[in-house]
Amino acid sequence: MLTGKAVLITGGTGSFGQGFVRSVLARYKPARLVVFSRDEQKQYEMRARFSGAPMEYVLGDVRDYETVRRAFEGMSVIVHAAALKQVEAAEQNPQEAIKTNINGSANVVTAAAACRIQRVIEISTDKAVHPVNIYGATKFVADKIFVSAGFSVARLGNFSSRGSVVPYFRRLAAEGAAELPVTDARMTRFWLTLTQAVEFVLACLERMKGGEIFVPRVPSVRTVDIAKAAGPSLKVKIVGIRPGERLHEILLSAQESARALAFTGYYVVPPVVGASDYSTDAAGERGVPVKEPFEYSSETNDRFLTAADLRKQEDFI
Repeated sequence: MLTGKAVLITGGTGSFGQGFVRSVLARYKPARLVVFSRDEQKQYEMRARFSGAPMEYVLGDVRDYETVRRAFEGMSVIVHAAALKQVEAAEQNPQEAIKTNINGSANVVTAAAACRIQRVIEISTDKAVHPVNIYGATKFVADKIFVSAGFSVARLGNFSSRGSVVPYFRRLAAEGAAELPVTDARMTRFWLTLTQAVEFVLACLERMKGGEIFVPRVPSVRTVDIAKAAGPSLKVKIVGIRPGERLHEILLSAQESARALAFTGYYVVPPVVGASDYSTDAAGERGVPVKEPFEYSSETNDRFLTAADLRKQEDFI
């Protein structure tokens, strides 16, 4: 699907970006594979990590339209993963989150349209559904920008990455901490591994028709169990919810589920206005309309992972 194509990923030096690049190189032979990001140090480290791989690196910020447009010239596929993702940092610096997550996404969409790129997808988050924090609110707007332009969105839950709580817990354990801080014992999150996140996005690139939101059907996990998996011998200390956090996340709202289609392993939310037929995917599977509107919440999910389940995952980092 990506063989012979010119592929560019924004925010390509992040955990998802590097996982995406690794999978693309292993499975396809793209004509070009371009990493677009603003951090020269991370690009330097990534060049060393992927030494010898047929890749290109472009230093730039999605906030700068002209840089984005030039980078997009000649591309066939765009994966937009660049974002300011830290909830607390976004709460403290809302204008910076707006500049990157909203203005930057608008630049990506405008540049992709100007360069006539048909296959464009944004990596989004469950925090964009009924948002309660700046990060979620900016991603909510970014999703709308992509969908209104006829491009697609892959909405993910939490996955184990450098910016997740898992490396933080592991570092505390390695430093000899006696306990791990958990905000609330009731808190739940949707969970998928980095590998699963990348595989889902690759599948979305194959299935996409434009304008739809893809929602994976994934298990939930209690944050207490994440701590137990990262530091099995350590006690858990409840420290209270941080600014911008909520107890549970939502991957599919009741309003969206009213028009959603259920496929094996995922949902598709078609755009409100669109000419394409979204009822059948690339593999020929026919989606089933959701009979009764429901809210796909991490709290009421029908599948939960335990601490033991998490420890078995190869990329639980």
